[in-house]
Amino acid sequence: MNRRIAHITLVVKDYDDAIRFYTEKLDFQLLEDTRLSEDKRWVLVAPKGAKECGLLLAKAVNDQQLASVGNQTGGRVALFLFTDDFWRDYDTMLAKGVKFVRPPKEEPYGWVAVFEDLYGNLWDLLQPGESST
Repeated sequence: MNRRIAHITLVVKDYDDAIRFYTEKLDFQLLEDTRLSEDKRWVLVAPKGAKECGLLLAKAVNDQQLASVGNQTGGRVALFLFTDDFWRDYDTMLAKGVKFVRPPKEEPYGWVAVFEDLYGNLWDLLQPGESST
């Protein structure tokens, strides 16, 4: 059996603001932006070169969804961005104004720092150690 997670939905307030953040601040690529109706689009972004999983940016359409924007995991780190060069990406993201809420730290599993996306969702920027890959 060959199965995989293809996309993870991230609820956002605005498609275009989210696209700008992910493509300009995190250097993701916009894989698809298809209008499905007057108010709904299929917007998919992913790190450049990613082959498995992308983020489906879904615009909040009701009060319950709006309430979850920026806090989809109850304050825990929601997503993990792996890198092959922690300091390159950390410095680049800082220079682009990405807000880090926990400074870089070397852990047994690799280098990690926690940052916020444009709505406050927490992410790990993580370069796995040799034993973690």
